[in-house]
Amino acid sequence: MLLSFLGFLAFFTLVGLSSFFKSRGTKNDYYLASSTIPPAFVGLSAVATNNSGYMFIGVIGYTYHVGMAALWLMLGWIAGDFIASLLIHKPLKTAADKSGQASYAGVISHWHGTPLSKLQRTIALVSLVFLIAYAAAQLVAGSKALHVLLDWPLWAGACVGAVMVGLYCMAGGIRASIWTDVAQSLVMIIAMAILLIVAINNQGGLDLAWRKLQQIEGYTDWIPGDLLLPGMRGLLLFIIAWVFAGFSVIGQPHIMLRFITLKNSQLMVQARLWYYLWFVLFYFMATGVGMLSRLYFSKIGSFDAELALPSMALTLLPEFWVGLILAGIFAATMSTADSLVLSCSAAVTHDLVPGEIKKTRSLKIATLCICIAALLLALSNNQSVFSLVLFAWSGLASALAPLLLFYVFKQRPSERLSILALLAGLGVAILWRVCGLHAHIYEGLPGIIVGVLILSLERLSRQP
Repeated sequence: MLLSFLGFLAFFTLVGLSSFFKSRGTKNDYYLASSTIPPAFVGLSAVATNNSGYMFIGVIGYTYHVGMAALWLMLGWIAGDFIASLLIHKPLKTAADKSGQASYAGVISHWHGTPLSKLQRTIALVSLVFLIAYAAAQLVAGSKALHVLLDWPLWAGACVGAVMVGLYCMAGGIRASIWTDVAQSLVMIIAMAILLIVAINNQGGLDLAWRKLQQIEGYTDWIPGDLLLPGMRGLLLFIIAWVFAGFSVIGQPHIMLRFITLKNSQLMVQARLWYYLWFVLFYFMATGVGMLSRLYFSKIGSFDAELALPSMALTLLPEFWVGLILAGIFAATMSTADSLVLSCSAAVTHDLVPGEIKKTRSLKIATLCICIAALLLALSNNQSVFSLVLFAWSGLASALAPLLLFYVFKQRPSERLSILALLAGLGVAILWRVCGLHAHIYEGLPGIIVGVLILSLERLSRQP
């Protein structure tokens, strides 16, 4: 297994490092690959970056606990993501091409042509804080997989991951991350399909496996018991909350920058087709694996559900495939961490530091410093991957999604009001989580709503 893991990991690493030969040595190439990426690569990379440790570790662990009802999370999330893609992706690509900015904060703050420097710095600072937490979650996800399958201590996996992230950053910037995403996407969808088929067959077939799952009280119910409110209001609110969670993708710089690297906006439909074909297929298989894992590891109190995927692979598959899955999970989480670290680096070197930094050498040094900060946070934080990702995801969405919505619908709020809406939405999301309300409703929902309401004040005040 170790040889298989090292072999596949070496393959993924070489794919990323080979991007060095395509590097143009410019800031735009380091952060945006000079906007030369074909649609298939954009779609596969964006969906891999979107899911990565969250899908392989977090979602499967969540499904292990709640069962069939986890499908509502999937349906809501994909629906919200699709709505966001129809509204935002093409206008965002157009705005990025016109502005020539190398960071997400730069694109947003130059959307209407006139630079809004205070808004740019505010977005960059918020992004920096949350994306470092997000990157730490990816390092934690990778270290958990290595801990289960190779019995490595958690700190060792995080350190190895940080080294890989550093190598990607030294090689080709975002292009290295995209190429690695594509390679692991294709390998992992095959590996996940094999694991699902073997898990079903090992239970005596699909029909018998389903009957065994039905014997677990409430596990195959479409509607969770705590959502059975009069008139189905509880279920509806649950779905709406996860639609907002999917829609929150527009607030994630590391994902949205993928679509900016596309050759031109006319290819957006093709990129979106690749994105959603992989997303839907892989999410269904991951949900199936999550449910079946309950049959193999039934002692809930003594089992870390976020280790369900690597644990099942170790139980059911030959060592060759176990090594492939482990390498795929690890490469996926590391390439996503690389994207997050690069977005943080862009926030520092392009948005926050006085005087724009253009030398690639300086950009790489800044990126390595961010990588070290993410590693230190990963080593000191004991939260689950699912919790860490959702916290970062909702915070960024609450801050940025309202403003992007107004821009897409050709509204132009003042800089002061934009900053107020950004901070208010973020504050509401954080307060919602601190009060424990996120256990019932995704905190991005009230955060986004508050931001939209504040931005609406200026427009309402202009009406006679």
